[in-house]
Amino acid sequence: MNETAKAYRDALTAATSHALQHVAAEHDLPVAPTVSLEEIRHRLDVPLTDAGTDPVAVLDELVRAVEGGLARTTSGRFFGWVIGGALPAALAADWMTSAWDQNAGMYAASPAAAVVEEIAGRWLKEMLNLPATASFAFVTGCQMAHFTCLAVARHALLAARGWDVSKEGLSRAPAIRILTSTELHGTTSRAIRFLGLGERHIEKLSVDQEGRLLAHELETALVRDPDRPVIVVLQAGDLNIGAFDDFATLIPLAKKHAAWVHIDGAFGLWAAASPAHRHLLAGAELADSWATDGHKWLNVPYDSGYAFLADSAAHRATMSQRSSYITYATEARDQVDWTPEFSRRARGFATYAALRQLGRTGVAELVARCCEHAAALVSRIGALPGAEMVWPAQINQGLVRFLDPQGTDHDACTDRIIAAILASGEALFSGTTWRGRRAMRVSVSNWQTSEEDVDRVVACIAEILERERSAPSV
Repeated sequence: MNETAKAYRDALTAATSHALQHVAAEHDLPVAPTVSLEEIRHRLDVPLTDAGTDPVAVLDELVRAVEGGLARTTSGRFFGWVIGGALPAALAADWMTSAWDQNAGMYAASPAAAVVEEIAGRWLKEMLNLPATASFAFVTGCQMAHFTCLAVARHALLAARGWDVSKEGLSRAPAIRILTSTELHGTTSRAIRFLGLGERHIEKLSVDQEGRLLAHELETALVRDPDRPVIVVLQAGDLNIGAFDDFATLIPLAKKHAAWVHIDGAFGLWAAASPAHRHLLAGAELADSWATDGHKWLNVPYDSGYAFLADSAAHRATMSQRSSYITYATEARDQVDWTPEFSRRARGFATYAALRQLGRTGVAELVARCCEHAAALVSRIGALPGAEMVWPAQINQGLVRFLDPQGTDHDACTDRIIAAILASGEALFSGTTWRGRRAMRVSVSNWQTSEEDVDRVVACIAEILERERSAPSV
């Protein structure tokens, strides 16, 4: 064995050993990071040597240095920020993606990477009940999926008014209105900033008690300024309560006024895969664009997001770039024609592997199982003495809060209990402020979460609340 082959073998063998230890079920505590900022900086900020270091030594030292500084997203008791785990096939395919080291920008650079995206994109459309004719892009996450979709919306809406934004820019272009609800996610408003559309042009409309955009509010806004181009952004599962807008009512209403409809389905679009939940997306297939993530409910490693566009011609016209030094395909799909990236990771392999491992039934069961566990966690935690359910889990998101035994500051008590849960190591939850009150988000999207995990977490929180009630008042 030559020196190069030995270096690869030794480093990858060491990586396999460390990875297997990390994902092992018996090593899933604590779930939350445990080291301080000062400590993690101290461990990692080693001198950069002139001579370099042996690859295995680099890896071993790195693993030791980050110990306690990683959130254990591989655990079935990780319930923060809608972060999924990684399926075995997806993780292994992601390793191979790094080993193959393909530039997935065009077919000529990696035929297999191009074709795997072509096939996985078709499977995703089938799974998510999107039009078979829709085009798609594999991007880093829902942030860039929004960017891609809204860039195409900008191009199409302005082209319909005789303005070529690619050539002329935005300086004298018609200003685009963005109509949405008060539940708009920050990644969408950030994409609007990046695209030069301006946050000032976002009009946030009222929602009903279920978190759904009100039809009469949308219609009033559409009629108010009928001559300007309009993008309507709807929600498929908002981040706090998993609310779904009434697509069957709102999309035809928006279309009547020639508006572009974009759906933020970062995790909620996956409800289409579950027979028990797909009714929540009735009418969503009528939209112009859709954005979702793979690293949430599909449980592929970061980074993985998907953009889908009903108008494939506008999609390609917005993204495509031609240069004389590039070899373009005539029959295959060049990814650069559909994504905002040029050189890019071949992230389609992990998606392809995840869908192959699960199949249609497996994805449906994963979605349904997470919803069941979320409902159990929210209802059981909310029923504990010292807690209350703020919002039941419609899908995989719900809210609970914790009550101050002294009755003075429930918001502070909620944050205190969340911190105590993290410190226990049993689980990780994140907090939020919803309708003026602090709450703990219950977000279940990990394929490994089990009934045993639910039982353990409920027991842990019950013990913490008992200590809270028993603590002497100050």
